[in-house]
Parts: sequence; structure tokens; C-alpha cells
Amino acid sequence: MSKKTTYLLGILLTIIIGTLLYCYLCDSCYCCPEETAPAKVTTNTEANPKVITVTRNAFAITDQNGAFKLNVNDNFNFKTSSFSILDSVSPKVISRVSKLEDFLLKNPLKTVNITGFYKSNETNNSAFPNLGLARANSVKNYFVTHGIPSKQLDTYGKLNDAIVPDEANTLFGPVSFNMLTHSPDEVDEKLLASCDSIRKNPIVLYFKTGQAQINLTPEQRQKIADISHCVDKLGVKILVVGHTDNTGNAQTNLTLGQGRADFAKSYLVNNGILNDNIETSSKGQTDPIANNNTEEGRAKNRRTVITIN
Repeated sequence: MSKKTTYLLGILLTIIIGTLLYCYLCDSCYCCPEETAPAKVTTNTEANPKVITVTRNAFAITDQNGAFKLNVNDNFNFKTSSFSILDSVSPKVISRVSKLEDFLLKNPLKTVNITGFYKSNETNNSAFPNLGLARANSVKNYFVTHGIPSKQLDTYGKLNDAIVPDEANTLFGPVSFNMLTHSPDEVDEKLLASCDSIRKNPIVLYFKTGQAQINLTPEQRQKIADISHCVDKLGVKILVVGHTDNTGNAQTNLTLGQGRADFAKSYLVNNGILNDNIETSSKGQTDPIANNNTEEGRAKNRRTVITIN
């Protein structure tokens, strides 16, 4: 090995040894790769999650002009988008209804307003203009079946988006109550006019062959509410009459008309009208309102009429 080569190897060795010593003694240097530490995973969690408070309205009625008062922390409960009272009516509510019955029977000039609440995001599958009114009607029927006269009960519906259901979509007490006192000679002229209007302009339903449900217009829904009010206050009956065209046998058409009337009655009962307040009959082909010689006329004659006596 030549002297020059030995000299070059010495320089190279010095560089290598110097580099190694530099890496070893310098803490902030990255001469050699190290094991990478796992990345820290962060999650965006809400520091103060929103707490939803379920609405629980009490069953409370107070007579502002007398000594009657009840207040119990239970009520009539409903599922969202439903107007049927849940079966689990508490014993406390049942006992207070009995107390209310005794008071109203002794005080016939007292009436109770029942206001049912509904939310804007609920679906109204009832025959009434809104779900709140349908709920109030269900509570009214509960009172009536427990001995309270319907003449002393009034029903209303009100939008209330403040009511909050629980996780099982149960609304606890979406109804409120207040008691009024009337004068002995008070006459509800508006009610009388409404009932007279129903007689002059009844609900007329037209059925297609095989139709399995009834779809009411907003105007017809309001008429259902008005009819229910007339029944409650005046003690009248709902009359449901089935009609047909003149196609086929007269006796067969009489039976067909009765079937249509019974179908409409079932719809009303399922929508909160008490069965005992409805009478059905059939006129078959005997009372046409249009010419049976045309298809258009026959279609108009195939109808069911809902009115009051």
C-alpha cells in the first residue's frame, strides 16, 4: 500500500469516527432513524351535550268560580301521530275523573274545555282537521263513557311544538283543561247555525269499486268536527245513508247501499265517533240525484251521505 493511499484511508476513517461521535453526543440530531411513535388520535366530543327534557303535563282542572279543583301528576298519554289514548290510564286519573263526574252532574251549568295539542311534524291520520282536536275528542269520549254528559264538554285543538316526547315516542299529557260557568238562558247561536248548515250541506262520499279507505278533504274534516259538536251539544244522531245507481237488481242494490253506509260508519267509529251516536240505512237505487242513463250520472248516484237528524 502506498504512502498516499494510507494517508487517504486515514482521512476517511477520521471522518467516519467523527460523524459517529457527533451523532452519539448530540441529543437533537437525527442521524439514525428511530422507531416512530403512534399518532395521537383526537375525537371531537361535545363538551356539554344537549339534554332533552320530556314534557309531562299534569291532569289539572280548576273551577275559577267555585270550590272544585283537581291536580295529579298523571294524564292521558298518546303516541306521536296517534289520537288513541294509551291503555295505561293511571288509577289516579281514573279516580279524578270520577270526582269530576260527581261535580259536573251536580252543576249542569259548568262545562270543561278540553284542548288537545299536536306538533307540526306529526302525521294526522284522523278524520278531524288536526291531531290535537282528535286527541281532545278521544279524551271527551273517555269522559262520556265514564258518566260525564257530553253537553258539558267542549273540544279544541292547538298546535304546540314545545311538547317533547320520550325516546319511545310517547307524549305525556298533550291535553289541557279549563272549567267555565254558563248562564241558564245562554244559547249558542253559532252552534245552531253550524248544525243547520250540516243538514243543508251534508258530507257526500263517492266510492270506487273495491275502495278500502276514505280520504276526506279539509272541508269534510271540518264538517266531521262540526257534526261531532252537534251530537254532543244537541243530542242529535249522525245519519249515514247509502245510495246506488240503477244497475242490477233493486234488492241487491239495497244491500249494496247498506254495505256502503256500514263502511262509512266503521270509518267514523275508528276515528273517535261513538258507535251509539251513528245510525245507518240504505235507499239503494230509489233516490238518484243524477241521470242513470249516463256513466257520469250513475257515478254521482253511487254515494254515501253523512248528516244529522
